[in-house]
Amino acid sequence: MKRRHFIQKSTAATALATIGGLGLQSFSSPKTKKITILHTNDVHSHIDPFGPEDGRNANKGGVARRATLVNSIRKKNPNTLLLDAGDIFQGTPYFNYYGGELEFKLMSMLNYDLATIGNHDFDNSIDGLYAQLPHAKFEFVSANYDFSNTVMDTHVKPYKIFTKDGIKIGIFGLGIQLDGLVDKRMYKETVYNDPIEVAQDMSRILKEEQKCDLVICLSHIGYYYDKFPERVSDLNLAKATKDIDLIIGGHTHTFLPKPTIEKNSAGKNVLINQVGCYGLYLGKIDFYFEPGKDVKAEGASIIV
Repeated sequence: MKRRHFIQKSTAATALATIGGLGLQSFSSPKTKKITILHTNDVHSHIDPFGPEDGRNANKGGVARRATLVNSIRKKNPNTLLLDAGDIFQGTPYFNYYGGELEFKLMSMLNYDLATIGNHDFDNSIDGLYAQLPHAKFEFVSANYDFSNTVMDTHVKPYKIFTKDGIKIGIFGLGIQLDGLVDKRMYKETVYNDPIEVAQDMSRILKEEQKCDLVICLSHIGYYYDKFPERVSDLNLAKATKDIDLIIGGHTHTFLPKPTIEKNSAGKNVLINQVGCYGLYLGKIDFYFEPGKDVKAEGASIIV
């Protein structure tokens, strides 16, 4: 199958939304600016594609194929960001042998712009994570992990702002409660703060103080927990905040064929997306900015 047709088939399921409005309008205006957000989560050291005998994942994934997709999208729209929502480490012998060096080097070759930290990224301890940072030519954000008394102090920012074609994009990170999930000896003096409280503050800073046109949360707290509906999750986060436009999730390995559209505390649309795990899919969200109009968005998950 030709790659062009392959991509068209894979992106057939799309979510359409107006961020802060009621409907999707034509994107044909010459004044429209398009920002593309590409994302992965829970890749778990899967460097190679799955083989032809690997069941439902047969012939999917692989860093080289992801690179081809990312490069083709960037050629169409240079105003593109590539993000990761955590759990980069742990899952194949590559991590056992190289300790994360290969993962960070390959992500750097793909020109990832930003990532957040997942619980498995502490699997070689916080010292092991710190030791691999020189191989990462991209930055990490986490607003609710306080690394003040650890080796990661000053190496992780709460948020980062990008400007693409005059559009300000503010991105902050959130991590899951480590206590009970990760051995204390692995994360040491890392302090966990409530994600929703932090998100309310971070999104306000980015939207109101920093005047960002687009606010994105890179989340590793999980999409939703059916058995524990009150647990902090991406869906609950969207409902409890009012300044986030897009939540890119991780941790629960939830495959969404298209982004979920949830209402925030002000009754406006928030897009939530997560692309499963192991690098099988690449998330793609396009935002359209036109002077004097609400921001429009469409999203899909592309099979790798």
